[in-house]
Amino acid sequence: MQSNYHSSQYQNNYTKEQNQQFTEQFSLITARFQELMLQGLPPTSEEAQAAVKAQYEFTTQFWQPNKEAFKSLAMTYILPTEYSKFYQKLGDGLGQYVYEAICYWSDNNLN
Repeated sequence: MQSNYHSSQYQNNYTKEQNQQFTEQFSLITARFQELMLQGLPPTSEEAQAAVKAQYEFTTQFWQPNKEAFKSLAMTYILPTEYSKFYQKLGDGLGQYVYEAICYWSDNNLN
């Protein structure tokens, strides 16, 4: 599988304001994952699963991933990619935490 599959499918035809709004939305979701991990809540917790649902709903603004695709996106948070570097800068283990939370949610909510 190509590690850049998702980014190659994305075309940014949004305004500067829309992109700023997307960045703010994603930052809030990411901050929530950070907070939950620091609190010691497991990725399977109700709170973490609510954060995944928010991330999935955010993602559907751009594409409609099925279970395999959403879990594949989450894998980029733990493989050597720009995404994993981003999460690692925010907290040791954050990419793994988000990955596990997304996989659990996807297995229970997507086809």
